Amino acid sequence: MGGHLALEAWWVVVVSLAVALLIPVMGERAFRAVEGAFTAFAEKRTTAIITVFLGTILIRVLMLVRLPIPVPFVHDEFCFLVQADMFAHGKLAFATHPMARYFETFYINFSPTYSSIFPPAQAAVLAFGELLGHPWIGVLLSCAAMSAAVLWMLQGWLPAQWALIGTILFTLRIGILSYWMNSYWGGAVAATGAALVIGALPRIQKHQRLRDALWMGIGLAILANSRPLEGFIFCIPVAVAMGMWLWKLRKGGESLPIRNVILPLSTALVLLVCFTLYYNWRITGNPLEIPNALFINKYLSVRLFLWQKILPAKHYANPQFQQLFNVWSLQEFDGTWAVVKRDTLLKFVFFWRFFLGVYLSLALIAFPWVVKDRRLRLLVIQFAVCLVGLLAVTGFRPHYAAPIIVTFLALLMQCLRHLREWKFFGYPVGLSWSRAIILMSLATTGICFAGVMRNPYVAPYFDRWQPHNWGRVQVSSTLRQIPGDHLVIVRYGPEHDAHQEWVYNAADIDHARIVWAREIPGMDLAPLLAYYPNRKVWLVEPDVGYMAPYAAAQGEAGKEKP
Repeated sequence: MGGHLALEAWWVVVVSLAVALLIPVMGERAFRAVEGAFTAFAEKRTTAIITVFLGTILIRVLMLVRLPIPVPFVHDEFCFLVQADMFAHGKLAFATHPMARYFETFYINFSPTYSSIFPPAQAAVLAFGELLGHPWIGVLLSCAAMSAAVLWMLQGWLPAQWALIGTILFTLRIGILSYWMNSYWGGAVAATGAALVIGALPRIQKHQRLRDALWMGIGLAILANSRPLEGFIFCIPVAVAMGMWLWKLRKGGESLPIRNVILPLSTALVLLVCFTLYYNWRITGNPLEIPNALFINKYLSVRLFLWQKILPAKHYANPQFQQLFNVWSLQEFDGTWAVVKRDTLLKFVFFWRFFLGVYLSLALIAFPWVVKDRRLRLLVIQFAVCLVGLLAVTGFRPHYAAPIIVTFLALLMQCLRHLREWKFFGYPVGLSWSRAIILMSLATTGICFAGVMRNPYVAPYFDRWQPHNWGRVQVSSTLRQIPGDHLVIVRYGPEHDAHQEWVYNAADIDHARIVWAREIPGMDLAPLLAYYPNRKVWLVEPDVGYMAPYAAAQGEAGKEKP
């Protein structure tokens, strides 16, 4: 969300805070009236949750007139969509295809099964959307569910009005405008799981209700199947807090909540372990080997954690693998201390740009007071533990931090609460500053809305690569208008950007109308052409915008030879 850097000029920040400092009670009567009405609505907790859920859907649906359903472009998006198509077909994976060497592509395993390397939760959401008519419907519903879950979580830690204003700021910035909503890359699913876990904790400790334990169990399952590493780190402080709470109950002579808490959580964990082992076995053939690890061990030299030694470069027949895994990956991280320092700084910068921006950052000046809050101390510890976990891995994208952001949001709202109480020689400066921060954050978000509506998927707010004008979606649309089934041979130029991959297929490759295959130097295409004798065969060269029947293209190439 780099757009905030351009939209929030520092002089505007200084002026707005100066006005708040000089006239701390400006518009007091109007503010009190609005805040009173807002608080009254926020106290209707269930109604507020339903409103946030439906409001997220309504706003984004209304934006479709200018911001249409997104087109996949990043490798991960295609992988999730392939995985979702498999789930929609009722399968976790398909058998290895006999022509797999022509279909080889990024982050897809073709042996021992044809399957995605990613955890299944995001794809399950997309599969649900596919069954409803389009995978993006799953994205829409997951972002709405995230917003509702975040509000429910905040209600467990903060007063209702602060929970609602935090959710509104989060939903507008992340739940609607970010790539979490406007791509298939994910983020919302893991954030939902984290919100359910951390939101259930204070409720379990206070009420010991079965429903709260079930929500925590569901949240654990979502985290384990969306961001397993970050989710595991996220749950460590929660597990410690639960253990200490049960120990205090036992020490105080109270009976343990076995039926309402311990039994349902234990059952959820057992079912989660069983599903994970079964899923791994169906994908990799080994219950203890996750699909991601299988792909990493086979293809990647750069490892997951900063302290892991970079392996010798691997050799691939596929030139695009060579370019991405042996060139680009090492440019991103070569294991040197200088690069580690650079990446660590970039993680903080990306986190700040995506989740905060200038105005919300100002609330952090009250963070030392939040650290002293005994009730929120667990959240401070959890944030610190998760932050260390994020810093320990190579690379960063904002959805990696999806679990931690719900904790951070609660701490940020608590910072605003403390700031609101500050006075300067008796003047309620903090009151005006907190109002200014919220109003200006909403205003700049509104400016971003306007920018996105003027230039859909072009505004820097999205922070994602943009496809060329002539691309895969145009070729697909053209071929679908031509009767029959098609085989597309993709020929890349020597300077092709490996991030712009075309070779991704449906789950059931042989029954898809369009099959995408890559031309690999030195590899004969005759077996592939013989395997699909009844398909119309096309040659596409993405780097020059060329498309023609394969036989005609080969004939033209032959005429050009001396």
